Amino acid sequence: MSNIYNRLKSLGIELPPVAAPAAAYVPFVQTGNLVFLSGHIAKKDGKPWVGQLGKNVDTATGKLAARAVAIDLLGTLHAAVGDLNRVTRIVKLMSLVNSTGDFTEQHLVTNGCSELLAEVFGDKGTHARAAYGVAQVPLGACVEIDMIAEVSAA
Repeated sequence: MSNIYNRLKSLGIELPPVAAPAAAYVPFVQTGNLVFLSGHIAKKDGKPWVGQLGKNVDTATGKLAARAVAIDLLGTLHAAVGDLNRVTRIVKLMSLVNSTGDFTEQHLVTNGCSELLAEVFGDKGTHARAAYGVAQVPLGACVEIDMIAEVSAA
């Protein structure tokens, strides 16, 4: 695969810095070759992307929010490992979609994140995942996603 940073540049993606945790946790933890990234909420213009799917956010907008989360996750993963070319596999995502009780397209919202990871990493970006509908996400964000990645030794 070509250099990951060239791929990001061709997609017009600039990696953001790691956001400071909003509570008592760290942005990432590495154990062995696995890197666990804490949940990242969707942000728009640097602020929480608030809303509830099925109420005031549609599926297409939710998918864009999940894509924005993927970019933030990549920024944190870069900070954790120093070089995204070390990623050997995106292992798993867990997506929490702030949604009404009758909204059933959480999986389609989460595709915004999944599709970008596959676009950036190719086959290494395909992953297992879960997408849940929840009554609320911190700060009223419409989506929160955490990620587990496998990396090669430095």
